[in-house]
Amino acid sequence: MIIFSLHAQIAIRAEKIYTSAGEPITNGVVLIKNGKIEKVGTAESVKIPSDYKVYDAKVVTPGLIDARSEVGLSGDLNIPTDQDQLEKSTPIQPDLRAIDAYNTDDTLVGYLRINGVTTIHTGHGIGALVSGQTMVAKTKPGLVDAVTLVPVEMLAMSLGNSVKGNFTSPGTEAKEISMLRTELLKAQTYQKKMDTTKDASKKPSRDLSMEMLGKLLNGEMKALIYANKATEIISAFRLAKEFNLKLVIEGAAEGYRLINEIKASGAEVIVHATMARPYEDNANMTLENAAILTKAGIPVSIESGFEGYVPKTRVVLYEAAVAAANEMPYQEALKAVTINPAKLLGLDKRIGSIEKGKDADIVLYDGDPFEYTTHVCKVIIDGQLMADNCK
Repeated sequence: MIIFSLHAQIAIRAEKIYTSAGEPITNGVVLIKNGKIEKVGTAESVKIPSDYKVYDAKVVTPGLIDARSEVGLSGDLNIPTDQDQLEKSTPIQPDLRAIDAYNTDDTLVGYLRINGVTTIHTGHGIGALVSGQTMVAKTKPGLVDAVTLVPVEMLAMSLGNSVKGNFTSPGTEAKEISMLRTELLKAQTYQKKMDTTKDASKKPSRDLSMEMLGKLLNGEMKALIYANKATEIISAFRLAKEFNLKLVIEGAAEGYRLINEIKASGAEVIVHATMARPYEDNANMTLENAAILTKAGIPVSIESGFEGYVPKTRVVLYEAAVAAANEMPYQEALKAVTINPAKLLGLDKRIGSIEKGKDADIVLYDGDPFEYTTHVCKVIIDGQLMADNCK
């Protein structure tokens, strides 16, 4: 059941609090005031004022962050009328803005919310060389501008079979990289002319696609490249090096084969949903991928990604739980859906951990969050109770 509470002052008591900012707190308390975390600590050190609304839980975590989703654009009906995540008229469209298509009333946004996901990095999806821009939003109800944290976060790109299946050209991986290089070279020329031509009448006509690629080249935004096979990931590294791009690899199904190369590249990594299906570009995936990368010292975030069938999305809580069951250290698995994606998105001063002054995005559970029988009982976003599932 969903409840939209207006309580400005909330106290949460829990047997265990995972803050994602240090060691767990046993018998802890979190105080919330005016949408922010006021205090967090042991029950002995944090006294609850008499006028605070009190909630009790077995376990508390920060609000979960989905590092990469298409929710809000992909719809839940699996019919053309609600599928806005991928424009197939041409394979390169950096000018498309996610915020122009994001639907806050999408059923799936509410579905993620009641399952503890309080922030999503979403936008134009996989399946085009450059599908468009991504955005970051809270999962609470409201008009799009009110829930948006970052209107333009990254530029979504794809390599591999997902592209070849949607367009006549490119038809091979070599052609994919060739087309991307050609567009980036055009953007370099466009940007140079715009910067060096003093006579306004002689400047190039404004080109939204070239402008966005220019921002990519200037380091104003990151290139989010969906790549799973080792060959695709290496191609992404090569492209990023040639054009000095800030790179985020999404998927990375064969990332476990490229530990040294990932470290040398400086790329950030969002790993595929742990329970993704192993076929095509994911044929060599392993449930231990996140664990292997983490143990090698590579910070990872876990995504829900995209599902082409109903119910159209995964829940990162369950994906992190399966990663933990496959050798990923418990707290590292939790960080992969809290503080790690917050850092990836440049929002770790606001979200991703339970610390004083941060947004009061909190999830309350009736047991271990990674246990199958545990329920997400309450979800608080910006200090408001947004879901109350346990009675």
